[in-house]
Amino acid sequence: MSAEAPSRPWLTIVGIGEDGISGLGEEAKQAIKAAEFVFGGARHLELAAPLIKGEARQWPKPFDTAMTEVAALAGRKVCVLASGDPFFHGVGVTLARKIPAEEMRAIPAPSATSLAAARMGWALQEVETVSLHGRPINLIRPLLHPRARLLALTSDGEAPAAIAALLAELGFGPSRITVLEALGGPNERIRSARADAFKLEKINPLNVLALEIESESQARILPLTPGIADDLFEHDGQITKREVRALTLSALAPRRGELLWDIGAGSGSVAIEWMLAHPSLRAIAIEAEPARAARIGRNAAACGVPDLTVIHGAAPEALAGFHTPDAIFIGGGGSDPGVLDAAIQALRPGGRLVANAVTLELEALLIARHAGLGGTLTRISVARAAPVGTMAGWKPAMPITQWSWEKS
Repeated sequence: MSAEAPSRPWLTIVGIGEDGISGLGEEAKQAIKAAEFVFGGARHLELAAPLIKGEARQWPKPFDTAMTEVAALAGRKVCVLASGDPFFHGVGVTLARKIPAEEMRAIPAPSATSLAAARMGWALQEVETVSLHGRPINLIRPLLHPRARLLALTSDGEAPAAIAALLAELGFGPSRITVLEALGGPNERIRSARADAFKLEKINPLNVLALEIESESQARILPLTPGIADDLFEHDGQITKREVRALTLSALAPRRGELLWDIGAGSGSVAIEWMLAHPSLRAIAIEAEPARAARIGRNAAACGVPDLTVIHGAAPEALAGFHTPDAIFIGGGGSDPGVLDAAIQALRPGGRLVANAVTLELEALLIARHAGLGGTLTRISVARAAPVGTMAGWKPAMPITQWSWEKS
């Protein structure tokens, strides 16, 4: 959009529900009538057809996230139709990335989750919400805790059965799934079933799931604290053990929106737990062994963070071309000073680097960097009780030397 574009609102985003124009207020109706151009999906344009006087334009396929056609009409009277609340996983979010807020006005309708909470009698602030629309259903995994209430937006009529099957597979078969279809419109329908006995058919593609989570004794529950059990990860022994991982995550100190590089990721456990700390966190796992790189991808999906980026390659060569990291973790027994130096150079000012050494060679390198750059050196020793003949004793794990450092 040009620098000369007017700052007054020229774009109106109207949320429309399944009840069509009968559910719109006068302001929304006038915005649609006055628009020279009206954008929306086929369903939206059909619902608003009696009000559209200007040129109706259906969204292109594939969807243009750059909003090229809308932005090209800056200064003209443009209306965009959206489902429910445009700023709840809607097109309003996409538009706001391209068009200044002062050039837009939004007239939202109730979101699908608001309508679902109203139908269920649930306090919306006490419910977890997740959008699985066009996204992997594995994203629901971290939210699966006994007695949790979830509202999930789905992609189509097949998604409820797929989600029910996932819940049953993970040990949440007793969970109650309520399918709320075409909310707010003449075809609204609400049906319920247990996850492990889900047989609902002919589900409207426009549906929201209300999930009341109940677990069996062996359910796969992902705890909220760092240092989750090692057996929740697939690994070949190359894994940062849970106690050390908890201390490592504490030293990495994740903050909202940050990016982690996990160099020599092994099983990917540190990168995965970094992403589990908050949905806004991102991570890149770099692993030279192809079998381990593939395993990281499986672990990421199984732990509900399928957006983890996995790079099969050896550092430092594999580090080129990535976004600047806010934090870096180096694990394992490698002693190549080039990896550590490349990580130090790549880190943004104020970023944190944590390196764990299990070999004398890497420990010596970390001691030297500590002497030259400062930071904190910590020795971590963990012992677990194990059988000693007919009795028990302490079996120590390999000690870890950890260097943590913040770049000035």
